[in-house]
Amino acid sequence: MLRRGRSKKLRVLLTRTLQDFAVKELQRHYKIEIHSGPFPMPKKKLLLKIKEQDGLICFPYDNIDKEVIQAGTKLKTISAFSVGYDQIDSKYAKKRKIKIGYTPNVLTVATADLTITLILDLLRRVTEGDRLIREGKWKEVFGADTYVGEEVDGKTLGILGFGRIGKAVAKKAQTFGIKVIYHNRNRLPLRQEKALRVRFATLNELFSKSDIVSIHVPYSAETHELVNKSLIKRMKKRAYLVNTARGKIIKERDLIFALKRKIIAGAALDVFYHEPIGKNHQFAKMQNVVLSPHIGSSSIVTRAKMAEITVENLKLGLAGKKPIYSV
Repeated sequence: MLRRGRSKKLRVLLTRTLQDFAVKELQRHYKIEIHSGPFPMPKKKLLLKIKEQDGLICFPYDNIDKEVIQAGTKLKTISAFSVGYDQIDSKYAKKRKIKIGYTPNVLTVATADLTITLILDLLRRVTEGDRLIREGKWKEVFGADTYVGEEVDGKTLGILGFGRIGKAVAKKAQTFGIKVIYHNRNRLPLRQEKALRVRFATLNELFSKSDIVSIHVPYSAETHELVNKSLIKRMKKRAYLVNTARGKIIKERDLIFALKRKIIAGAALDVFYHEPIGKNHQFAKMQNVVLSPHIGSSSIVTRAKMAEITVENLKLGLAGKKPIYSV
């Protein structure tokens, strides 16, 4: 009597490791390989490794373009550990009938928290003061009008993009006495605006009336470099710009010009045009800019949930089913 051999495990490549619980779950089902070298995974190595893979788990900094997808001749599913999927050539992947999963809906609280943190830091000059102490420049007690920041109470926050994160930021901001206006592709019903205590504004009005503008639109061809000198020049001289969405929504050189010329008061940025940035980047040399290294989702609870969804999306895709969150 012939014995049936064990079915061969599918192969899965991770361009970076996940939490231990997620890795163990993957190992139960698949033969996995985790890249542990430079991040993002060098394209030459990715092209070589992807040839034998049935599944791929990737991260925001990876570039899963047409060339990579073409090289993955056995590839059936791409699972992205990210709220967006602009790092993937999704159009070509779909043409190849490769399933794509991602992790939206779980980053709302963490990203909203960070946005409020950056606003408070920026207006009260907390990070600037931290640098001042660490560099040994706090030589004397400040005078009555030296090293002063601004109170957020009574300020107007303009939220560009009023989806889940935008609404969460509005709710948190209002607890500090901040007034909220918003701009969105689709305006909310008046009843909902009243319940949320927000007011709709045109794009130009949002930038001209706000003391702080916070960006929460998704990145797309439509929003690529949407925030440029035309909009920035409409801002108040004492206004601030905050971005926890995607770096390429801002035309970076226009913002650098505005900050250097004091066209606006300052900016707080968690995302950048090209990531990661280093100490020689122009933003890193400016005192009126607060920087964070793309940590919108970086809370213990959120990252664990993202890992769970990333693994489940992969498992569903490789089983021929639709991921929980499918492109």
